[in-house]
Amino acid sequence: MSDYYAPVDPEVLKRERAKARALRQSPWWKRRIADGVCHYCRRRVGHRHLTMDHLVPLGRGGRTTRGNVVPACKTCNTKKQSLVPVEWEEYLRALGALGDD
Repeated sequence: MSDYYAPVDPEVLKRERAKARALRQSPWWKRRIADGVCHYCRRRVGHRHLTMDHLVPLGRGGRTTRGNVVPACKTCNTKKQSLVPVEWEEYLRALGALGDD
């Protein structure tokens, strides 16, 4: 698999980060993190320990939209880095964290 990274215009990145800041303050996001569960590992870490992760990272062409952000614990967010969902699943399978179904 070849990695795909789109050159991100600094102005686009600035706008997307501003959208993320605004979205984090929204009632929608507060409801998303209320249960305190990480989207990836399903651990209950508490809402204060969740970060906003872009499923498709900004550097891979993703945008800050409700359909592209999920609550993630800091550990998963750091490990995922700029992986897209299929790459993340492959990484977890390699670690033995997911079944082969």
